[in-house]
Amino acid sequence: MAESIIHTEHLSRSFGTIKAVDDVSMDVPAGIVFGFLGPNGAGKTTTIHLLLGILEPTQGQARVLGFDTRSQADEIRAKSGALLEFSGLYERMSAEDNLDLYGRIYRMSVAERKTRTKELFTHLDLWDRRKEKVGIWSRGMKQKLAVARALFHHPPLIFLDEPTAGLDPVAAAGLHADLTSLVSREGVTVFLNTHNLAEAEKLCAQVGVIRNGKLITIGNPDELRLRNGGHKVEIIGNGFQQKTLTLLQARSEVKKAEIKNGRLMIELNGENKIGPLVTLIVQSGAEIEDILRGGESLEDLFLTLMQEENQ
Repeated sequence: MAESIIHTEHLSRSFGTIKAVDDVSMDVPAGIVFGFLGPNGAGKTTTIHLLLGILEPTQGQARVLGFDTRSQADEIRAKSGALLEFSGLYERMSAEDNLDLYGRIYRMSVAERKTRTKELFTHLDLWDRRKEKVGIWSRGMKQKLAVARALFHHPPLIFLDEPTAGLDPVAAAGLHADLTSLVSREGVTVFLNTHNLAEAEKLCAQVGVIRNGKLITIGNPDELRLRNGGHKVEIIGNGFQQKTLTLLQARSEVKKAEIKNGRLMIELNGENKIGPLVTLIVQSGAEIEDILRGGESLEDLFLTLMQEENQ
């Protein structure tokens, strides 16, 4: 099995009595968008700082791109791209000059810088605006430029810390589409910090959930839904009554049943056939028009995990 692009063992970081990252062990494979999910203050940003070698761990260790974060942080940062809390863009400079400066720092040739600028700006629909000063741009355009800068020197790994924070839904959706396309085209691995669950659902092949510095769970979204018993059935029809709910709630395969907006919502305990439940519903006097099956959303799963952690 190929070495993970990120590997941590019991990674911890304390600030005084506060454990910002607490015993985190995980592996992130190459070539995917990995979503690191958690509420504000969960330890997501501190984790990125540890992985980039900006902070040293209090305990444990991490390897990124095969380099040790304690002793080889310069190599990690040279071979990674990052968009952290602040974009660091030079707003009095043009968009293309921002990228050109970054390319010069990475000792890219003039020809390489010009080719890469056109490539990324064309793909991000910024080419016609390249001569404009960044200060007049919208937040969404600035975030696109910041992503382009993170990718400019062809890094195999980029870190994005809440890249759509503060963007309106249209700008956020546009950035999602751009990221998906860029990851596919360039084969880059993305470590994405977010508390936007819809964003993670759209972009991530694998997610880790962190709360109070502890890694609660890790896996691809479908696996996590199954692991947490997320099997839901939505039944459209009429005549659903308390009698229907009582009959359903008495069944061992039913974890929860309720009526929402005139629809019957059933959550099952694992994989179970719904034929017997359909028969029972009809026998209760209800009429069924349609049945929709599907696992719980990532948002449902996240909220469930947060509630379990608080108990």
